[in-house]
Amino acid sequence: MHETVFDETLFASLKPGLTSFCYRMLGSMDDADDAVQETSIRVWQSWSTFRQDSSFKTWVYRIASNLCLDKLRQSKRRALPVDLQGPAVAIATPRETLPDSAWIWPSPDFGGNPEDRLVRRDTLQLCFIALLQTLPPRQRAVLILKDVFEWSSKQIAEMLSISPAAVNSALQRARETMGRAQLRSDELSSMDVQPEQELLSRYVEAFEKFDISALVALFHEEGCMSMPPFEMWIRGKEDLSAFFSLTRWHCEGSRFVPVKVNGGYPALAQYMLDKDGSGLVPWGIHVIVTKENQILHVQNFIHTPLFSRFGLPERMDR
Repeated sequence: MHETVFDETLFASLKPGLTSFCYRMLGSMDDADDAVQETSIRVWQSWSTFRQDSSFKTWVYRIASNLCLDKLRQSKRRALPVDLQGPAVAIATPRETLPDSAWIWPSPDFGGNPEDRLVRRDTLQLCFIALLQTLPPRQRAVLILKDVFEWSSKQIAEMLSISPAAVNSALQRARETMGRAQLRSDELSSMDVQPEQELLSRYVEAFEKFDISALVALFHEEGCMSMPPFEMWIRGKEDLSAFFSLTRWHCEGSRFVPVKVNGGYPALAQYMLDKDGSGLVPWGIHVIVTKENQILHVQNFIHTPLFSRFGLPERMDR
């Protein structure tokens, strides 16, 4: 009984780091949580076989890594809308969607583990998560463990049951692929520069009033908006103005609540009027990237399960 309690305590201490590893591997908190839960079950079931010929941490990460690799073999690459196609040619109400499993979704914090402070926050940027998804699964695991978690090649080799030379080779190929990848989401990202609070306040005010002129004026000339799970995205002030005019009926009456995503980046949770207009219900999480104190890219993640994950209410009064 003592061993069981000890095991649970050990696993709990690893859980925030494991979750952030699985999120970077899989691009989705739902998938990351599933992988961590399955890892805990396998650790529990296999506890009697753990011989301490490697560290407990290495053993647990090996289980989690294998689960992620298995899942990735059976799935297609997750992405962001701007990386899949060009901006909309004609402005219309968005209709074409892809399943939730096609998209990268933002994440909340992983927990208060002191070790998290050592993990580079920039590697939680959505554009970095998108870049990671371009790598073959094993190269992805190697790069995350080496460049994000700063494991040694020997540790990674032990975890993945390959040689240190194979680790270094995979790492080199992964870095080359990341360097060559030309994703539009990477070009549009300045998440290392957080938006000014005053700009966010002006965005909220303009949107909640649904003052289209004031809203569009906040955007950079090349500013754009994307809305997964919709494939369509819009670029340029003229098209943004046309789109906001077209969707006024849907967006009027919205309210925003501030949230933090992907390592503490400020974002806004949008609530819209429900069908009878008596209250407000979840719609999307707006992640706003800026350039020269103007909006470069609004990523509106329209996925209501995100609200409960971020600890947000399921309904608000008007």
